[in-house]
Amino acid sequence: MKEVLKYVNNQWRYQASSDSAAMSAKLPPEAERASWRDFITVTKPGIIRSNLIAAFAGFWLASGWNVDYGGLLLTLLGTMLVMASACVFNNYFDRDLDMKMERTKKRGLPTGRLKPGTVLLYAVGLGIAGLAALFIFSGILAGLFGIVGMFVYVVVYTLWLKRTSTWSTSVGAISGAMPPVIGYVAVTGKVDLGAWLLFAMLFLWQPPHFWALGIRRKEEYRNAGFPLLPVVKGTRRTKIQMIPYVALLVPVSVLMYGYGYAGIYYLIVSAGLSLTWLYLTLKGLKAKDDDAWAKQNFFFSINYLTLSLIALVLNTMHG
Repeated sequence: MKEVLKYVNNQWRYQASSDSAAMSAKLPPEAERASWRDFITVTKPGIIRSNLIAAFAGFWLASGWNVDYGGLLLTLLGTMLVMASACVFNNYFDRDLDMKMERTKKRGLPTGRLKPGTVLLYAVGLGIAGLAALFIFSGILAGLFGIVGMFVYVVVYTLWLKRTSTWSTSVGAISGAMPPVIGYVAVTGKVDLGAWLLFAMLFLWQPPHFWALGIRRKEEYRNAGFPLLPVVKGTRRTKIQMIPYVALLVPVSVLMYGYGYAGIYYLIVSAGLSLTWLYLTLKGLKAKDDDAWAKQNFFFSINYLTLSLIALVLNTMHG
């Protein structure tokens, strides 16, 4: 823990010195104008969208079709604000690295359209509002899991491991697995097997999903200085490491069905998708075109999560 705090402190000092240097330079007039789109983009809407679907699925599964729609909307609101806050913090701390990557260098912060101080206040405000909503309307456990998700994503992932270790993706997946758990405990008020299975589904999905993208953009990450697994260990090692994560998704589907959380149609859809993804992942060991294989794997992973969560919602067992 001392190592984490020391690293975080150093990052805060670095960011402060960077801001001072930036203030001394005169930005061109066009760089000083920000639009509402910049404030939306900095929250990473794509990440929020997929995780809200997961939070919805968690709430729905725990409700067993007896849904408190008011509670559902308030839980989704709190979860959305907490996730948005964590993403804005991520953009704030990564703005120096974002300037080095083609896909991120045109964002509001790297270009100067958004001022660091404004973005920092934005992140804090979103976080306070989101956690308040979760604690007040969704319960203490939901609020605590919101804090865990923010801490892991902002401090452990963004400020520490993302810049120092190949473990960043796996540990950061803890944060990405919080939304369905938040939705679930907002209804049940406890952590039981259902919460753990939802956590496992989202946790296991994230590393192979992100590593597929990492293989495609390996040189971009290398140039930016990110010690991503494909950069440090190579493409083949990354492909091998993806296999156990994808393979373990199969028993998650079986357990969801076996313990009565979801029905047979969910089992068929989710287990079938998991086995297909596993086949595609194993196929990558002999792929001649790594970029084409990684692109196929990445897009299949998106469809896997979306279709599995839809099947889970539609085939949730009645409470």
